[in-house]
Order: sequence, then C-alpha cells, then structure tokens
Amino acid sequence: MTDKKWLLWLQARGISMKVPMALIMIALAVIPLVTQSGIMLGSFNQGQLDARSIEIQNQCVVLSNKMTRSGYMTAEKKNNVILDNQMQTISEVYNGRIVIVNSNFKVITDTFNLATGKFYISEEVIKCFGGENSSHYNKDMEYLAQTIPVYDPANEKRVNGVIVITASTENLLSLTDKVMGKSQFFIVCITLVLAILAFLAAQILMGPFKRLQRTFDRVAHGDLDADITEDAYSETRQLSLSVQKSLSKLKAVDQSRQEFVSNVSHELKTPITSIRVLADSLMGMEDVPVELYREFMTDISDEIDRENQIIDDLLTLVKMDKSADSQMNMEQVNINGEMELILKRLRPIAKRGNVELILESIRDVTADVDKVKISLAITNLVENAIKYNVDGGTVRVTLDADHKYFYIKVADTGIGIPEDCVDRIFERFFRVDKARSREVGGTGLGLSITKNVIQMHHGVVEVESMPGEGTTFNVRIPLNYVPRQEAKS
Repeated sequence: MTDKKWLLWLQARGISMKVPMALIMIALAVIPLVTQSGIMLGSFNQGQLDARSIEIQNQCVVLSNKMTRSGYMTAEKKNNVILDNQMQTISEVYNGRIVIVNSNFKVITDTFNLATGKFYISEEVIKCFGGENSSHYNKDMEYLAQTIPVYDPANEKRVNGVIVITASTENLLSLTDKVMGKSQFFIVCITLVLAILAFLAAQILMGPFKRLQRTFDRVAHGDLDADITEDAYSETRQLSLSVQKSLSKLKAVDQSRQEFVSNVSHELKTPITSIRVLADSLMGMEDVPVELYREFMTDISDEIDRENQIIDDLLTLVKMDKSADSQMNMEQVNINGEMELILKRLRPIAKRGNVELILESIRDVTADVDKVKISLAITNLVENAIKYNVDGGTVRVTLDADHKYFYIKVADTGIGIPEDCVDRIFERFFRVDKARSREVGGTGLGLSITKNVIQMHHGVVEVESMPGEGTTFNVRIPLNYVPRQEAKS
C-alpha cells in the first residue's frame, strides 16, 4: 500500500494518527521479541535433544565396552544376567528399547522381548557392522535412535554385534512446551505493557500537533492574528512557518482587497466630482461666453473619457481574473512582427515626448500566445516607458529566446522608481507620482493588467529601477503554452 493510499484509508475511517503510530512502536518492539523467543526455544529444544543423544551414546559406549570384555555376543545367555538387567534399566530410564543384533543380523536380546530370535536388517545396522555409528531423530514419532558396534574381544577391529537403542523424547518435548507456554505468557504481558506505553508515547508525541490543530481552529474562526508557532519538532516548526506565510498572504490579500475597493471608489468618484463642479459652475453663470462654455464642455468630455478608461481597464482585469486556460485564444505568433507593429503604433507618442524608440531583435521568435492579450501587455510596458521618460530619453526594447523561453526587455532612461515603491508597482491603482500619472492619463491599472496577462501565459515579469537613471522590465514567457491541468498530468 502506497503512502497516499494509506493516508486515504486512514482518512476514510477517521482513525487518529496515534493508532498507527502506537501499532508501529508495538510491532517494532514485539516482532524482534517474538523472533528472538522462537530462536531461543528452537535452540533450547535442539540443545535438549543433542544432550540426550550424547547421554544415550555414552551409556551405549559403556555398555558396548562391557559386552566386548565379557564376550557377550558369544557367551551363553544365562551368564549375562547383569548386562541384561543393565540394559533393561537403561531402556526404562529413557523410556525406550534396546535391541542386540549379532553378526548374522539376528536379534539375541530385546528389552521388549518381542523380536528375540528374529532377523533385524536395516541400513543403520549394516553401516554399524562396517564400523560406522549412526544417530537420528524421528520428529513425527518423537524418538531418538542410535546404533553402537560391539567388538570382538580377540580383535578390536572386528564387529561382532550392534546395539540398537531407541529413546522417547516425549518428556523433552513436554519440557519445551512448558517453556514455550511461559515464554508466550511473558510475551503477552510484555505486549500489553508495550501497548500501554506506546499509546502514552503516541499521545505525548502527538501533543504538539494537537496544539497546532487547536490553533488552526482559531484561525479558521477568523482569528488571523493567532500565534501558531510550535517549535517542539522541526516538522511542526516548518508547518507553523508555512501556515504563517499563508496567513501573511491572506492578510495582504485582504488588505489589498480593502485598498482596491477604496481606490476604485476614489478613482471613479474623482472624475464625477470634477464633472459635477464644472456643470455646477456653468449652471451658476449667466450669459456664459461661447468660448468659456466650450472650454468647460471640453473639460467635462475629458473627465468622461477618463472615467470610461478606468471602467474599461477594470472590466479587462475582471475578465482576466475569471479567465481560465480554455478561454485563452492561443496561436502561433511571430513575436518579432508583433513587436514591430506595437512600436509602430507607439512611435507618434514617443515623438511627441522627444523619446527615441529602439527595437533590437536578437533572433526570430515564434511562440504560442494569445495575440490580443500579449500585445496589450507589451504595449502597456512600452507606453509607460515613454510616458515616464525624460525629454530626449531612450526606450530600448530587446527580444531574445532560447530553447524554452522568449525574453522581452523594456529599458528606459526615465525618472526611475523609488526603492520603496518597486515591490508595489503591480498593485491596482498604485501610482508612484500621482500628479504625473493624472497628467499623462494613467489609470493605475496598466501594470496590473500586464502582470495578469504574463501570468496567464505562465510567464514572469521582473523590474529593476534606479531613481533618476531609468527602469528595466524583464519578461520571460514559455515558447510552448501548456495548460495547467495538462502540465499537472
């Protein structure tokens, strides 16, 4: 299960993060404990079996030596009562059976008295007659089996018989089961203790996140000034900083909205006030000369034009704010040709202000743009550079591109922008010099429109300025337009 699916699963069931955290801590503690317990029980069981096997083997070796010295394999049965009793005792001690097989593979002694006189042929017995001892454990039947050779007293290298002993391991397994039961009880107790400690630890560890959640709830109810700093962990600190940045932007947006409403009211009211003053002046005069009447009406007409310009710019901004990728009329446009047309339209304005307008195209550029919108944005930049220039100044427009973006630079030798105003020039209705803006006919919305257009093309606009020396706008726009949804995919 991926991290995303896991989080969705938790979210769908409303499970607290403390639960998986506690389960993980329990698992990390219990799994090694269970594994170690299993290994130790296995080692204990195997150690018991090995010890029992060695013990039986030692008993059989002693028994074999006694048989060799007493000539058990060749002596008469009635002379071997002591050894027979010893074998009976050993078989009872180990809850097993001892069988003595002679060189003809015939059973001469059986502590169970079931196979005496019968033949006993097996792979282990045959190997033992060859001098090879054998030992194995039958797990299903739960017994140990061993073979030990009995040598000829006259020739220690010659095997006269074989001792075959089987011993039950039931008591060993019973002991192992008891140990396992106690081990499992211990693990259960440890698991319960660990579960309690894990949930307490999870509660403590999640404390800072709980505090953050309570703070976020206050913010959600409108307390944007709530202190959300939480330095318990680096994660909570980073989360606090991220939310603080978001809140700062929200506050800035809210303040900007309030300023925008105030500015709109002011900007729309100013021309109307001027018109009202001019109209009242005309109505208060008797026998108004035609020249004065014409002058007043010209001023009223200019104020109406100014009002219309503000309304048009506001409508343009509203349309752009609502515009989606699907409303962009994208087409392949030769940017060089478009720049030449824009500068051709603006040259009369530059000529009136005695400003030299220069276009420098470093390479041919063709890009996916909305022709109307991009033309409006560039026009605003160049027109501003002309209007806020000095007599005899210069505006240089440079076009360049690489494999991914095209770049437009509009540099003027004008009055420049104060350092404290550079970051605000793209705000709606913001003016550096309000008197000059009104004189040249600006509405304070041109740069806002420009930035919106460039952002709609997924581009960036930056400004550099030095008061008294000039201003440079740098624009970067992708050559190929990719809609946001498609880019995310």
